[in-house]
Amino acid sequence: MKLLRSWQGILLLALPSLFAFATQTLTGTINLILVGDLGFVVIAVVGVSNIIMYNVFAIFSGIGHSVNYLVAQNFGAKEMRKGMQRMYLALLVSLGVAVVITVAGWLASERVLALTGGSEDLVSTGREYLELRFYAMAFGIISFVFHGFFRGVGDTRTSMIVSIVVNVLMVGLTYGLTYGHWGLPDLGVIGAGYALLIGEAVQLLVCMIVFWGPMHKRYRTRTIPKPDWLELKLISRESGKLGLQEFSMSISMYIFTIFVLTLGDMAAAANEVALSIMSFGFMPAFAFGSTATILVGQELGQRRPKLAKAAGTNAAVLGSIFLILLGTAEIIWSVPIAKLYSNDPGVYELAAHLIRVSAYLQIFDGFYNFYAGGLRGIGDTTFLMKSSFVLSIFMFVPLTYLFVIVFDWGSIGAWLALYSFLVALGTAVMVRYYRTDFTSVQLKVAHA
Repeated sequence: MKLLRSWQGILLLALPSLFAFATQTLTGTINLILVGDLGFVVIAVVGVSNIIMYNVFAIFSGIGHSVNYLVAQNFGAKEMRKGMQRMYLALLVSLGVAVVITVAGWLASERVLALTGGSEDLVSTGREYLELRFYAMAFGIISFVFHGFFRGVGDTRTSMIVSIVVNVLMVGLTYGLTYGHWGLPDLGVIGAGYALLIGEAVQLLVCMIVFWGPMHKRYRTRTIPKPDWLELKLISRESGKLGLQEFSMSISMYIFTIFVLTLGDMAAAANEVALSIMSFGFMPAFAFGSTATILVGQELGQRRPKLAKAAGTNAAVLGSIFLILLGTAEIIWSVPIAKLYSNDPGVYELAAHLIRVSAYLQIFDGFYNFYAGGLRGIGDTTFLMKSSFVLSIFMFVPLTYLFVIVFDWGSIGAWLALYSFLVALGTAVMVRYYRTDFTSVQLKVAHA
């Protein structure tokens, strides 16, 4: 009975996050399907741009992740004055980052796209689209900090509602601006870029309204706390470690994409379709990983280390069940799903094969997210940074080069390298979680 109540509490937190991530993933999927009629070059443009933006997001995502676990600890310890202080400092940092991203998009979009090694057609078709994606990301980084706060205090429902509203808007605008429906201009792939930019701007506006509106009554969000520069140092350090953790994975995926591009635009398109479909497996992985961070951080804040560790385990068990069910569905309907993206047999047949190969292997990506979420909850960010960096740079990248370039195994070789890496990373993080003595873990505090 106690276990069932625990699972119920996890699901109450995880399901809104799952719906939020599902909406984001579904938006990306629908947008890719919508632009698919423009040809496989456009599919490749969107796919490569997604990888580039994943890298940009990863570098600075540590700000939102840090706020998430630090505020969760403060919330559990009933020290929300400290939590609000950390939130405001994180917003200040994210604002500076947004300016940097905007300038980078303005000055370097075409050059960044060319560095992927894609064809001239890909670069000329995608340069303006990528620039718009940079501008959208500037808004998105700040919004991610707000979502980190919402989840840190256990309000995953608000995060879900904001995500659903904004992503529905993005889909509608992508449809309208890409093909000129509803009286909107026919802008092609550029219209898809404007749709994402407008959607991200609206998301930030809604987050600000919620934070300084309804949340003020409970958390005094409009009361600006006195800055503590030691706390700024803590946030910068933790953000840097978590950012490097994500960036080491994203840059290795970027290099992975470069290797895949050597196989041609059709292979790149099939790879992007497969990644888009497999991203549905990331939904429960991210959702239950985020829930593990919240629960572990809050339980630790209340000085209940055994319950904190058990919460992470229960989140992993429930998340794994979701992934197994999803993997089964992907194996059964791989071809019909792939056909939704492209009617080119070369694209959908290869994509379907990649999906079947990896359907159950994605459980290891789940292990990584579940237990990394738990380790974030206790502030074990150094291990996450080191394990991600070492395995990404010294295992994933060399294996991809070996299997794709040296052995010439094509797309299958690329995905074999990808899942070898995820198996190693997921196992390493899981072992670290269970070998950690939670009774000796202390709440994060700022030091000189």
